[in-house]
Amino acid sequence: MQTYILRRLLALLPTLFIASVIVFVIVRMVPGDVVDLMLSQNDAGSNNLTREQLLETLGLDKPMWKQYGIWIGDLTLRGDLGHSLWQGDSVLSMIATRLPVTFELGLLAMVIALSVAIPVGVYSAVKQDAAGDYIARSFSLLMLAVPSFWVGTMVTVFPSIWWGWSPEIHFMPFREDPLQNLKQMLIPAVILGLSLSAITMRMTRTMMLEVLRQDYIRTARAKGLKETLILTRHAVRNGLIPVITLIGSQAPILIGGAVILEQIFVLPGMGMLLLDAVNQRDYPVVTGVFFVVGLTVMLINLLVDLSYGLIDPKVRQR
Repeated sequence: MQTYILRRLLALLPTLFIASVIVFVIVRMVPGDVVDLMLSQNDAGSNNLTREQLLETLGLDKPMWKQYGIWIGDLTLRGDLGHSLWQGDSVLSMIATRLPVTFELGLLAMVIALSVAIPVGVYSAVKQDAAGDYIARSFSLLMLAVPSFWVGTMVTVFPSIWWGWSPEIHFMPFREDPLQNLKQMLIPAVILGLSLSAITMRMTRTMMLEVLRQDYIRTARAKGLKETLILTRHAVRNGLIPVITLIGSQAPILIGGAVILEQIFVLPGMGMLLLDAVNQRDYPVVTGVFFVVGLTVMLINLLVDLSYGLIDPKVRQR
């Protein structure tokens, strides 16, 4: 297992390298230029500097391949993601400040999604074509059809019109007031979690229906085992393998949804940092955020692969 984990970690390196090249190049191809923005806004750092001097000061006068070489060299040798072109702050420190907020939102959303999707999916398969099954399937279709950002917008607009309620603007960190923090995070986490639960619920139902038709399930019933024991020990564990794969593939969707909901609910996470950086053409921040997000998605998929052995004993034996 240790050799397998080491091989998978080493396999991440070329993937991260290719992803970093793509992001580094594409970000700089976005229409607009950070130097023009600074000059047009009379930024303090650009006062009394010509365009050529400002390019040299920011390190943007070099060819793109040389800029990338400097960036990847600093990252490899010192773990440095560069500095913001506007504030001059370390990109790594900016991400470290915002990452816990996005991580908390994503974790809560995933817990809610799995808490809803797996029990409801199993129930829907066991009660196939019953009233509960039709309700569950209709709910999953509704969650698939309605985007989370639309629900988030409606949740902030209509309560403010009808009852004068709106989300808190001042964010409370978890370490300062856990209860207030959870109150602020609960609504966006529920919205994002229910959106993610739809496809997981349908996959759980489909796989459970397939497993429940297998010969070993009929044999277990013929031996007189209790239905709950058949479901928990045999059916659910075998039916969850494809579901876990799906959960791993939802990591980019989870992060993408968090970006939008953070903007709607004014949560100072990676989403707001990324949107602000894109609007300001802050290349080091955008590249750093995408690099960290890409690394996070790859590690999540690695954990998903490793979790197969906890559910299916055959995987451990191989």
